[in-house]
Amino acid sequence: MATSLSKAYRETTLQLKHIIPLDFDSIHDLPESHEWATKDNLLSEKRDVLSIPVIDLNALDATELIRNACQKWGMFHLINHGIPLSLVEEAEEHARRLFGLPVERKLKALRSPSGATGYGVARISQFFSKLMWHEGFTIMGSAVEHAKELWPDEYEEFCDTMDNYQKKMKSLAYKILLVILKALEVDDQNQDQEMNICAPSSEGALQLNSYPCCPNPNRAIGLAPHTDSLLLTILHQNNTNGLQIFQEGIGWVPVPPVSGALVVNMGDLMHIISNASIPTVYHRVVPNETQHRFSIAYFYGPPTDSVIAPLSKFQIPCFRPVTLNEYISLKSKHLEKALPLLRI
Repeated sequence: MATSLSKAYRETTLQLKHIIPLDFDSIHDLPESHEWATKDNLLSEKRDVLSIPVIDLNALDATELIRNACQKWGMFHLINHGIPLSLVEEAEEHARRLFGLPVERKLKALRSPSGATGYGVARISQFFSKLMWHEGFTIMGSAVEHAKELWPDEYEEFCDTMDNYQKKMKSLAYKILLVILKALEVDDQNQDQEMNICAPSSEGALQLNSYPCCPNPNRAIGLAPHTDSLLLTILHQNNTNGLQIFQEGIGWVPVPPVSGALVVNMGDLMHIISNASIPTVYHRVVPNETQHRFSIAYFYGPPTDSVIAPLSKFQIPCFRPVTLNEYISLKSKHLEKALPLLRI
């Protein structure tokens, strides 16, 4: 059954070339369709000392650490987050199993041109002239409909794992959001707005990602530069590098995996409610020649009919109010130009 969030994407229809991934097993050279100009390198000699902070959620000063990380980086590694390692490993194993299926089987679960869930390339593909070295599988709510196409007789275990993973991630995201609101010094005057953002009917999406070994990684992009649309994203990445974030005056900074940690990054809606005091993270993924990268991203946002605006503590708002439905529509049409359209 379609969720409110998946319905919000239906007004944007994509061409099949922006949905169907490559048959990576049959590719030995980088196709011209996937050959980008040489990627920007890391620009600063500081690159070796720059690193995303690692924060213990149970630390006494966690709120202050998260405030500083959000304002400087818009991202941090989180440890002691309460998500069982066994669940994370199980979810990754199911992702590997899915992406290891024959291409003709995976295409049975292909995302529809106006759909938001199922197998396919990231939806941002339409904004770029070159294609990405990536395949993904998006879940909003239950995965049963597409999982039955992949494993007609044995889909239950996959669905149960993904349901459990989403439930745990939603709970963690809510906890992180409360810490961030505390860091933003939300008071009683902001309580109604806070409850709107943290409503039990909050929306979420789970994205399984695969970046196969690439014959020419210096000329390819796994996931093109973008920001995430919702409030925050919680990412598990396997032990393969590839994630990078852009820092003004520095360039692309790598975010290597940290054992036992989850990556938390801020999205566009967090940028809005914080009145631009928390940056939305411009990031990308680069492929690897010898290692297959897998990641699992959980996107957390408010109910689709919620009105998002800078918290009332900010006397001079930078953005006009917008519903999540309206913002998804803007982002689907304008990508990185969506936020400037809301500027006052």
